Amino acid sequence: MVQQGLARVIDAIYHTSLVISGVEYYFGQGIQTAAPGSTHHGQPMEKIHMGKTELPSEVIEEYLGSLATIYPPESYDLFLHNCNNFTQDFAMFLVGKSIPEHIINLPRTFLETPFGQMMKPQIEAALKGVTQGTGMGPVPGPSAQPAATIPPRAPTAPPSMGPAPPILGRVRNVSNLSQLESELRAASNSCAVIFFTSSTCPPCKIVYPTYDELAEEVGEHGRLIKVDIGSAYDVSMKYNVRATPTFMTFLKGQKQDQWSGANPAQLKGRVRMLFEQANPPHPHRNLRLPSLQRNITNFVMYKKVPPLEKLVQKLPAAFKEASGVAPVIEFVKLRHSTSNGNTPAADIRVPDLHAFATTLQSTYTTLPSDSHFAVVDLIRLLFLDPRVSGYFAEETNHATLLTLLAPSPKKISPHQLASPSSLLRETCLQLATNSLLDSHANLRVVAASFAYNLAAFNHNARFDGHPDRLPEEDQVELTASLLEAVSREDSSPEALHGLLFALGLFVYEAPVEGMLIDLCRAMSVRETVAAKARIPALHKEPLLKEVGEELFGKGL
Repeated sequence: MVQQGLARVIDAIYHTSLVISGVEYYFGQGIQTAAPGSTHHGQPMEKIHMGKTELPSEVIEEYLGSLATIYPPESYDLFLHNCNNFTQDFAMFLVGKSIPEHIINLPRTFLETPFGQMMKPQIEAALKGVTQGTGMGPVPGPSAQPAATIPPRAPTAPPSMGPAPPILGRVRNVSNLSQLESELRAASNSCAVIFFTSSTCPPCKIVYPTYDELAEEVGEHGRLIKVDIGSAYDVSMKYNVRATPTFMTFLKGQKQDQWSGANPAQLKGRVRMLFEQANPPHPHRNLRLPSLQRNITNFVMYKKVPPLEKLVQKLPAAFKEASGVAPVIEFVKLRHSTSNGNTPAADIRVPDLHAFATTLQSTYTTLPSDSHFAVVDLIRLLFLDPRVSGYFAEETNHATLLTLLAPSPKKISPHQLASPSSLLRETCLQLATNSLLDSHANLRVVAASFAYNLAAFNHNARFDGHPDRLPEEDQVELTASLLEAVSREDSSPEALHGLLFALGLFVYEAPVEGMLIDLCRAMSVRETVAAKARIPALHKEPLLKEVGEELFGKGL
């Protein structure tokens, strides 16, 4: 841009993106991805190495999912809510560093000039379709330990790539006996199929597409293997295969079947039968459990915003004056004030969270005990922003959360101090199990909600066919506390509802011969829940029938 009408020279309004492990992430039509340098922006004007993140890919993907509410396609604004806001938030989460200030502040600087205000409508109209781009298909997501760089460019046309797809099952090509045996070992608890083929076998090509489709169906629950016996002589010798195509199936490490011929229908039938034998449907799927036979999308988040001025008044003066606290208070006011309800969340800059965390860790225990609730309530409102909660969820050793949750020294058991497990995990489990049995109904409701959130998080992974997210011993500990809490509950329908829901989510599709089912049987869970139906204050709870009679009555 030229200097005329501006009082300063502005070279460009930059587009930025962030590259991790060969994938470029940016904001346009929602959060988008591309192969680096493949967008219509061309090559970057500048590359800035931001550092290295140790976050695993699943954590990064989960965080990006949480940002979807802040960066939907319709919220894009070329000047106030753009790719720079997204890159800033993403970089802070990954490496705790800000992108250059002149990039973040430049759009606002432009709009503060009379010329900028005058030209804003024309620029937006001219570049709206260009800056947000059009679809070109997704690319794979990041792997663990990526390096992060930010390539700023002038605002030309970025293609819309859409979110990274889930990793589907694939055919595993092997070239020697050692690789084949490794794949079979990996499938020793599920199933495997070997497709013996060769480059000189025309009939083999007929079933290649069918075999690829079956690999996607089986996913991570089995192995579909392909080997060219024309080059893998050691495989050919061991398995004595002389004709192609030949198929061989294995169930739980044992050979099941073998046949030859290029018959797609036969291949589908036999592989699907093998998969059902290796992954029989859980008996709970035959029960009528509408509350449990689905992904849970409603978590208890406690989003209610109190009168903010009254909350701030309750904070100790020394705390409000400490380093890093005032910007946090201002951020919470802007983020949650009803008068700013139309302001895009990403347009409200996240404060220096490191400075705030340092202050909180050093001062919280010295504050008057009657002020702790106000401080925690401020932090609750702060954490409702996914950019903030994502930062603290990945904080080293969870020092800030432990400062808020840690009990007084006289309540720390030797087991906690000696446990090799996460301190935060142990603290949260103890807090939950103790609170479930508290004499105050409101605290029991909160504890039941916390247990429900954990159970739902674990249930969703199990329901989708993935491994449990919580260790079995944690589930057993929480379930035992939930059962004890149910047996004692005689007055609060809200607490009972949360307790039964959490119990049902933990038990639904738990391993039939696992510790969780054994615990429920040993503690006579069916009788315990049935007894609640005879209490006038509780008998109308609908989960008494669904969880009590159906799951615990027929499912154990």
